[in-house]
Amino acid sequence: MADANSVASPLFLREAELRRGVELLYFAYRDFTKGPDKLLEQYGFGRAHHRALYFIARRPGLTVSDLLKLLSITKQSLSRVLNDLQAKGYVTSEVGREDKRQRLLSVTEAGAALEREVFEIQRERMIQAYGQAGQQAVTGFWAVLLGLIDQDQQAALDQFIRENTSGR
Repeated sequence: MADANSVASPLFLREAELRRGVELLYFAYRDFTKGPDKLLEQYGFGRAHHRALYFIARRPGLTVSDLLKLLSITKQSLSRVLNDLQAKGYVTSEVGREDKRQRLLSVTEAGAALEREVFEIQRERMIQAYGQAGQQAVTGFWAVLLGLIDQDQQAALDQFIRENTSGR
């Protein structure tokens, strides 16, 4: 039997290099979310609240259905998160203009301020990391991240990106 570290992957990486990538991703995510987690905890929120708030702030009028697709979570989970955000005055919901069955979501001023505060923590960390890595590495990093996203979710992401070219 061959040593797992000596067998090349279908691409070009050995198992040890693949494991290093997985480990770096775990540690990077832990540290990337550490600051936002502390801030969100002060408001009684968690990561699910932040993800919802982030996407609603990026696209005011986002439908609940579209948010479900983006987050890929159950209706029950999203309902809990939205109820929390609405009860504390960070998100509003209104009936759709053309389709009365739709619920259109927007952030309030408080919601926009909280989303911005959390984003600033992440922004600073990204600026530091991107600056250290350089443009070519950033482009490669984006390609790797896109490769990690399920194919069926890439279409939803592409649509979201096309609809949010504001540069915020």
